[in-house]
Amino acid sequence: MSEKIKKLGDAELEIMQVVWQANSPVTSNYILEHLQGKRSWGLSTLMTSLARLVDKGFLACDRTQRNNLYTPLIAENAYKVCESKNFLQKLYGNSLQNLVTTLYGGRAISDSDIDALRQFLDKLEEEGQ
Repeated sequence: MSEKIKKLGDAELEIMQVVWQANSPVTSNYILEHLQGKRSWGLSTLMTSLARLVDKGFLACDRTQRNNLYTPLIAENAYKVCESKNFLQKLYGNSLQNLVTTLYGGRAISDSDIDALRQFLDKLEEEGQ
């Protein structure tokens, strides 16, 4: 994807997570139903957010059916990669070591998490050889 992916707000991300998890086009009522417990929105509020997501290029809206069908235009993983890179750059100067050091120092990750990370990195290194 050549142009930069725009950032999602918290509510927009929750909507996109519902759409991504569906793995097929969804209606606004489907999204509203799956947001219950997270958001206490009415349909008009959701429709405003969906229109914004269409404008931002995250969703396509098929208006040929009785109910509009929404399909993601940006894959979940592509968004996560972009946001992860931005996060790492902004807060840690693109240093994974600084991120892990901060999390470990703040007790947000445990020794067992570090061990699991070490095993994962060892596996990646073995596969790369």
